[in-house]
Amino acid sequence: MHPLKIVLCQMKVGAKKDTNLTRAQEMLQEAASRKASLAILPEMFNCPYEARHFPDYAEPYPGKTTEFLAAMARELNLAIVGGSIPEKDAAGNIYNTSYTFNNKGQLINHYRKIHLFDIDIPGQITFKESDTLSAGNQINVFTLAGVSLATVICYDIRFPELIRLATLKGAQVLIIPASFNLTTGPLHWELLMRCRAVDNQCYIMAASAARNTEASYQAWGHSLVIDPWGRILAEAGESEALIETEIDLGYLEKIRQELPLLKHRRTDLYQISCQEGLK
Repeated sequence: MHPLKIVLCQMKVGAKKDTNLTRAQEMLQEAASRKASLAILPEMFNCPYEARHFPDYAEPYPGKTTEFLAAMARELNLAIVGGSIPEKDAAGNIYNTSYTFNNKGQLINHYRKIHLFDIDIPGQITFKESDTLSAGNQINVFTLAGVSLATVICYDIRFPELIRLATLKGAQVLIIPASFNLTTGPLHWELLMRCRAVDNQCYIMAASAARNTEASYQAWGHSLVIDPWGRILAEAGESEALIETEIDLGYLEKIRQELPLLKHRRTDLYQISCQEGLK
C-alpha cells in the first residue's frame, strides 16, 4: 500500500470567483507536481468569507465550482477536498459545504457544516453565518488509499462531541477546511487542533485561507498538520503556502495501543450517541 501524501493549499481568497478558481487550479497543479495523493483547499475558497455574500456566490450541485473540482481531480490524477463553498439546494437553502472527489473525478464525500459560526465579541468581531446559511446534519467517514477520513468545517472543531463521533465512526484523519480570524486564531487555532488530535489520537489536517489584507474578514492562516501525539508536523505562516505530509497508520495504531484512550472510555457511565437525523 502506498502512503497517502497530503498537501494543504493555503490560498488567498478574493472577491472574484473566476480568479479564485484560477488560483486554486495553480495550487492544485503544484500539489500534483509534488506527487500528492490528496490536496485540501480552505473554507469558502471560491468567495469572500462574509455572510451577506454567500447567497450571491451560492451554487447548486453540480455547478461551476464542483465541475471545476471534478475536472481538476481527473486531469491531475489527484483526490481533492474542495475546502468549502456556498451550496444552494433545490429548496433554496444555502449551506457551507465541502465536496471531496477521488482521482477519477467521482464525488466520494459531501459534508455540510453542522455548527454555524455565530459570534459577537464586542469591539473585535461580530459574525453570523445563520443570517444566510442553514446547518447540516450528517457526518461521513470515507476512505482513500486505505486511510479513513472525515471532514468537518472550521467552527465544528470547537465541539468535541462531533469530532469524537467521527472517530468512533472510524476516522483516522480529520480534515478541517477553515478560516479562523485574527481574534480567535492567535489563542485558539493551534490549541484546538492539537487538543482534538490528542483527544482522538488521529491526524489533523487544518487548511486555512491565507490572509488577504484587502478583505473585510481577515483569515488567520497558519494551516497545520498535527499527528496523533499532538505534535505539529507542518505549519504555514499567514501568506499563501503549500504544506505537505504523509500519513503513517502504523504510528497511529502504535499511539492508540500504548495510550488506549478510546478503549478506556467508561461507556457504562457515559456515551455519545447520534440523535435521529444525524447519520
